[in-house]
Amino acid sequence: MKNFSWGHGIVIALFAFIIFILSMLFLFPAGQKNSEMVTDNYYEEELQYQNVIDAKKRADNLQEKPVYNQSAGGIKIAFPKEYNNANTTVKFVLNRTDDQNLDIKKTVQLDAQQSFLIPAQVLKKGNYTLRLMWAKDKTDYRMDYDVIWK
Repeated sequence: MKNFSWGHGIVIALFAFIIFILSMLFLFPAGQKNSEMVTDNYYEEELQYQNVIDAKKRADNLQEKPVYNQSAGGIKIAFPKEYNNANTTVKFVLNRTDDQNLDIKKTVQLDAQQSFLIPAQVLKKGNYTLRLMWAKDKTDYRMDYDVIWK
């Protein structure tokens, strides 16, 4: 019987490393399934990001901001009283963090209470990012909310 030498140790360490790498490739492929980009037009939107920064700063400086509330009926976004369909255009993007097939993008009209509803029927349980974009009197605003729909 041979004695254990440093050469045997190197071979065992090399095989252990190869087994470790192969196990990472074959046992954990689930980590790759959430590697979608947030938007298909990522690079075009990146070039216009200064506009987004400016719109967020303007929204942060507002005295009254839109607010969202969750209920069994869905997500309701309410604007301050001086907003209406004549002076305001409202768009929202509801990005699902783990599946872009569940994203919702719409331009909406405000109702008589200066609000709109995202109905519960279009929402699935999970995490969303709500990007609320509006233009009031030709000035752009934007607010982002993290939403957990249960």
